[in-house]
Amino acid sequence: MVGFEIKTVHNILKRNFESLPVHKELENLTGMQRWVIGYLSEHEGKDVFQRDLEEEFSVRRSTATGILQLMEKNELITREPVCHDARLKKLVLTTKAIEIQKKITEEIKDHEKMLCEGISQEDLEVFFKVMKQIRNNLEK
Repeated sequence: MVGFEIKTVHNILKRNFESLPVHKELENLTGMQRWVIGYLSEHEGKDVFQRDLEEEFSVRRSTATGILQLMEKNELITREPVCHDARLKKLVLTTKAIEIQKKITEEIKDHEKMLCEGISQEDLEVFFKVMKQIRNNLEK
């Protein structure tokens, strides 16, 4: 049963990933704060504003405001003015948040390496082809 196997692997993967050392350091961060750090990290060098997060994560302005205020309080982001519109404040990761993201990225790379251990490139290509087909089947 394909669905059962996928669910079983998902549960093991999630449990394994959550046991990584970096997660103990992140206990005080909510999942949304982690997503915001990741999003801002991916868009480094671009001006990202609160409205961008509202659209990306489909959250209301009040929700985004609360998340960002808490992140500011915890010294994870700063809001900096932009020269073309004094009303706008771009969101910038602090050094603290950048270090958190670096640790997460390293843990993910190590975890991915462990997941692929002993699997040939050819087998990985077949795996991704099959997973893509399963996803397509589910989206019909």
